[in-house]
Amino acid sequence: MDVTNRFVLDFCRNFAGEHPAAPILDFGCGCGELVAAGIAAGLPMVGADIFYKGSSARSLAESRGLLGSSVLEICGSRLPFPDARFGLIVNNQVMEHVEDLEGVLAELHRILVPGGLLLSLFPSRDVFREGHIGIPFAHWFKPNSRARFYYTWTLRTCGLGTWKQEAPSARQWAIDKLLWIDDYTRYRTRTEIFSAYARYFRNETREVDYIRYRLLDRPGRAWIASTLRFRPGAAAARAIFRKLAFFVILSRKEPR
Repeated sequence: MDVTNRFVLDFCRNFAGEHPAAPILDFGCGCGELVAAGIAAGLPMVGADIFYKGSSARSLAESRGLLGSSVLEICGSRLPFPDARFGLIVNNQVMEHVEDLEGVLAELHRILVPGGLLLSLFPSRDVFREGHIGIPFAHWFKPNSRARFYYTWTLRTCGLGTWKQEAPSARQWAIDKLLWIDDYTRYRTRTEIFSAYARYFRNETREVDYIRYRLLDRPGRAWIASTLRFRPGAAAARAIFRKLAFFVILSRKEPR
C-alpha cells in the first residue's frame, strides 16, 4: 500500500477511534485495496465505484471476493446507500475523474450523517504534472491540438511518461494516453473546486498534515517536518505541494 493510501487508512482509524460505530465509505474505491485493509483493521468500511472501462479495478475487486459484498458497483447517478448512512467518506484521486462534480457532492452530502466528514485528495487543473500519464502540463493543452500531441510524443521519446501497459512506439503511446486523459479526466480550477464544495460542506484544507505524514514516513526527515509548525514554512509547503501533487480537503456536513 502506498503512502497516500496509508495516510487515508490512518485517518479512518483515528476517526473510528472517536466514532467506533460509524460506518465508513471509500468512494471510488477501485479494486478495494483500502477497503480490504480497513476491514482487516477492524473498521466498519465498505467501498463503491463506477468502474469505468479504462481500468481493470472491477475484475480485481471480484478476484478478491469483495465485489457485491464489501464493494458495491455504482449504476447511474444515485449512490446505492440510504440517506445519512456514513459518518466518514474518503476518496483518493477520484474527483478529477468525475464528470458532474456538483451532482456527486450532492449525493455524498445525502449519504453522510449530519456532522459527518468527507476527506478528498485530488489534483486541480493547475498541478504541473499530469499524474496519470506522467507528462508535465499535458492536461493544460487544448484537447486534440497538434501542439499537445507533438509535445507529448517528444517527451515520451525522451523517456518521460509512466503507464503500466506500454505501446509499441512513442507515437502510439502519445495517442493512446492522450485519448485516455480526454476520456477519463476532468480537471477543474481551484475556484471551481472550492465553489462546488462550498455549496454542500464547510471545508478546510489539510495538505500540511499530509506533507508531515509523508516526511515522517521516511527516516531522517523529521527535522523537515518540524519546520511545518511555523506559518511561513507551512504556507510555502502547501503552495508548492498543490502545484506538484493535489489538494487535501476535509469537509463537514453541517448539523441540522
